[in-house]
Amino acid sequence: MKKYIGLLTFFFLVSCSAKKAVVAETVANDKLTAEKIIENHYTNKLNFKTLYIKSSVSYRDPNQSQNVTAEIKIKKDEIILVSIRILGITMAKALITPEKVQYYEKLNSSYFDGNYSALSKLLGADLDFQKVQNLLLGNAFDNLKTGSYNFTLEENRYKLETVSKSGISKTFYLSGNNYLIDREEISQPALERMLQVIYPARKSAEEFNLPSGIAIEANQKSEKTTININYNSITMNEELSFPYSVPNSYERIFIN
Repeated sequence: MKKYIGLLTFFFLVSCSAKKAVVAETVANDKLTAEKIIENHYTNKLNFKTLYIKSSVSYRDPNQSQNVTAEIKIKKDEIILVSIRILGITMAKALITPEKVQYYEKLNSSYFDGNYSALSKLLGADLDFQKVQNLLLGNAFDNLKTGSYNFTLEENRYKLETVSKSGISKTFYLSGNNYLIDREEISQPALERMLQVIYPARKSAEEFNLPSGIAIEANQKSEKTTININYNSITMNEELSFPYSVPNSYERIFIN
């Protein structure tokens, strides 16, 4: 479980104009098919070159709690840089590309440099750059176009549940107003494990529909970890730099 919580910490502490959102019914339509709902979800896809997010983050698990600030820089489909600061001092950085994941943290003077396979094994699901980017943008974690889903309505939301025999269940809740993701869940009942991601609200600007923050809750048996990220400011299409350099004295760690 410590590895599982550590991975969550990595994701969320490590955690031009855009298309306007689809104009949808104010009430979820039970006559739609799952395929049409998914099509409408992707019509909301953001069109941007770079994204710069300043956020505040609170983290809590059974053993500790922490409040930090996080600076998130995204060059669409190419690179993500996350810088974690406490009282203005950079304590950790993560550099994420389609090919690899790198991060370092000052507390233990350690760093990781590797591909997604080890992290995917810890999470219990395939992980890649696109999925990390999707989480930060408020999009569905998976590519919904490649899956098979059961569709129901729940509290004016479209509920899509995976049809899978892998032991991993995934559920996506899309708003009945605009087909954007309100909540998504990944569960492994055999391991008594569930990860829930909630987008409490969306930014009000008409030109884009990014989340105003992310609320994450991870449960395994009797242990619970919560991470709340508030997007304090968001700017698009600025010229951004992505500096990342590991101090020479840091020790490399390996995830088996």
